[in-house]
Order: sequence, then C-alpha cells, then structure tokens
Amino acid sequence: MARIAVIDFETTGISPNMGDRATEVAIVLTEAGRVVDRFQSLMNAGVRIPSFITQLTGITNAMIAAAPPAEAVMTDAARFVGDTPLVAHNAGFDQRYWQAELSRAGLPAPHPFACTVLLSRRLYPEVPSHRLGVLVDWFQLPRTGQAHRALADAEMAAELLARIQRDLCERHGVVDPHHGFLMSLQRCARKALPKLLGTNAGVQRLGRAGG
Repeated sequence: MARIAVIDFETTGISPNMGDRATEVAIVLTEAGRVVDRFQSLMNAGVRIPSFITQLTGITNAMIAAAPPAEAVMTDAARFVGDTPLVAHNAGFDQRYWQAELSRAGLPAPHPFACTVLLSRRLYPEVPSHRLGVLVDWFQLPRTGQAHRALADAEMAAELLARIQRDLCERHGVVDPHHGFLMSLQRCARKALPKLLGTNAGVQRLGRAGG
C-alpha cells in the first residue's frame, strides 16, 4: 500500500471562515499500515485562544506565543506531506484548515482527503458512535497520548486507518485498499457496498492472478 498522511489540527474554533485559526498541526506518514514518519508543531497565528479551547486541549496562549509563525509551520508541513494523499478523522474540518492555512502561506493545497468517520460508518454501522475515542476503545487500539492534542489524535486516527485497511483486506478480500479506493468507499451508499467491495476484490484478485 502506498503512503498515506494522516493529519490533525487543533484550532481556536470550528471554522476558518469565521476567523478561527490553527494552533497545532500533526501529520503521521503511514505505509502498509505502519507509521514511518511524524511531523508536529504548535503554530502562532497571532490570535488568542479562548479559555474553553485551552480547557479542552491544554494549549495556552503562552505556548502559542513561543511557537513559530503559522506560515513557517505550514510551509514545513507542506514540504513534509509533498504529494502524499491525506486522511483525517472528520476530514471536512481538517481539510478546511489545511486549505485555509496553506492559502495564507501562499501555498497550494491540491491533496485529496479521505475520512475515517465516513469509512467507519460504511464498514462498522454497529459501533454506537463514530467519534475517534469511541472507535479506538471499541477496537482496543492504543491510546497514544492526550486526546485533543494533534499528534495523539493523528496517531490514533492512523491506528484506526490501519484497522480499516486490514479489515478491507482480510474480511472483504480487497488486495490493495489504497487512498483512491478509500475515497470511492466513503462516497458509496451503504446499500451499494456489497457491489463495490465484491467488484473491487474480484478485479484485484484477477489482476493478481494474471500478473
């Protein structure tokens, strides 16, 4: 399986369109279900963190004041990711911040995003909630640090992604659950999943046999 970058942001609020900014970013590079590299940094976007966000994340205004400028962090993050496709838990949120912060740094953001929330809803409808912490506990995955800190959340999302890819291989016969396939899967209506999984697995088996 080709490399996938799993990303998580901590922010001052819910939307960059409302003036909220990122305060921390973490990216975990995975390959064949294993973590091969990590990137993490606090970032100073010149805005204050509301007290309720500090209570949630533990990130303080003093920590941000000592952090590198957001534009510099995003330049390094973009260089780290390169053209690797991205995955996030509740990807719409992280994709908005990825695009907004890269735009402020004068950088493009062409990366496609797959979403472990959408993927887990397709594959595990029996789970009582598709929040990251619930899924991590449901599958007995390791909790890698404090929740609502970017690196811990990115690492847990990477563990969840590895579980999803492993189940696609072992339970559904998908030979290579690459990023493009994950994108197709998350867009697929649940009633169409048997056809998608069966067709994909069959095509890949034929390809492997013919190779």
